[in-house]
Amino acid sequence: MRTEYMEKLGTIARERLALLFDGGTFTELDGLRLENEEQAAVVCAHGYVEGQAVCAFAQAPDVNSGVMGKATAGKIKRLYSLAAKTGTPVVGIYDSNGVYVDGTADSLTAYGKLIAASAKLSGVVPQISVIAGVCAGSAALLAAEADFVLATESAELYLTPPFGTDAAKPETAAKAGLAAAVCKDDAAVMEQTKMLLRYLPANNLVGAPITEFAEPEAVCSKDSLFSGIADAGSLLPLYETYGASVGTALATVRGQAVGIISTCRSTEALTADDSAKMARFVRTCDAFSIPVLTVVDTVGFAADTDAARNGSLRAMTQLCGAYAEATTVKIALIAGEACGAAFSAIAGRGAGSDYVIAWNSAAIAPLRPEAAVEFLWHDKLKGAADANAKRKELAKEYTDTLASAEKAAQLGVIDAVIAPAETRQAVSAALDMLEGKRVSNMPKKHSNIPF
Repeated sequence: MRTEYMEKLGTIARERLALLFDGGTFTELDGLRLENEEQAAVVCAHGYVEGQAVCAFAQAPDVNSGVMGKATAGKIKRLYSLAAKTGTPVVGIYDSNGVYVDGTADSLTAYGKLIAASAKLSGVVPQISVIAGVCAGSAALLAAEADFVLATESAELYLTPPFGTDAAKPETAAKAGLAAAVCKDDAAVMEQTKMLLRYLPANNLVGAPITEFAEPEAVCSKDSLFSGIADAGSLLPLYETYGASVGTALATVRGQAVGIISTCRSTEALTADDSAKMARFVRTCDAFSIPVLTVVDTVGFAADTDAARNGSLRAMTQLCGAYAEATTVKIALIAGEACGAAFSAIAGRGAGSDYVIAWNSAAIAPLRPEAAVEFLWHDKLKGAADANAKRKELAKEYTDTLASAEKAAQLGVIDAVIAPAETRQAVSAALDMLEGKRVSNMPKKHSNIPF
């Protein structure tokens, strides 16, 4: 009777776990552990998600409002330990009104231990946080440590109470780059979680997943970049409302899981948010040896408008460090302009790209064509009847000559010049060639790029 009573109390948590695991079946861990003579307000389990072993926990809002205590934290920490030993991904489902308030620091210490445990597990196995209800305070810190944060439309995510504002809404977290996606309800967010797990290896010691695939219907062009490169139906866009000039997505290319970054979404310069979005995505892919394809067409980095903060410079330095430090396979595709610091930071061999491909219409140079004309060929503008028309003419000449993809290839800056329709084949061949990439780094604790 006691066990039946406790199972009824954890109904919401178990229902959410059933949506995640294959056939709604899972094995519960520490099912009888108590917190202050009541059921601990979390259900921990392991099972299979589309055939892959997964560990998961779900906070139980129908058990004392899901509050966290020492025993509840102990159950989750035990799950982390099991995931570390078995090299198994962790999914955390959050829905709690806080911690036990008993006048002691026990609950705070419990969350601190969980945050430390999650940090140690970071980069070892994939971690996905699902915000299905209220996730506040220390719980928000723990959830945000995951590799990916997903949320339902009705969820709340905040560190301190945002009275009278929209700061707790999941859409706000998505615009800030914290939530990778916002889904309609529990069923939708669990489907998104399953999709995400398809592209992630079980841990950092196994390769990126290989799956069956279907050829794309579109031929690669400026208007069908992603759909022309990725396998049909495989594209999973992430962080869509953050960093408007950059697109990030997981996909497969001939069955090989790949992270795709594109700077082709906007004609605007790359902002601090764009840079931070790219850096975070590169580091996530690198942690689990998922190859990164960077598609470049950008006017470059935006200027800082606040000289006192230099926020853009800091974010762009983080971006440079993320690319340079990443040891996963890195392929760059120049699909338009890649001039100045943008080429150096994210596309060129100096940034650590293993293979650089350029469309035959690409422009690769220290300066944008318009600026190069003023700097190098200013004398040719003198006496022109229509200075603007002459400037455009000279800019095209510069693009077709000194800044052309062919010139860059002649200088050994890029590896291949192709027509857009050949992109998928070129990317696939590069992935095949680089499959056995090995890198040896100098011994150190970690890099120290500015956060």
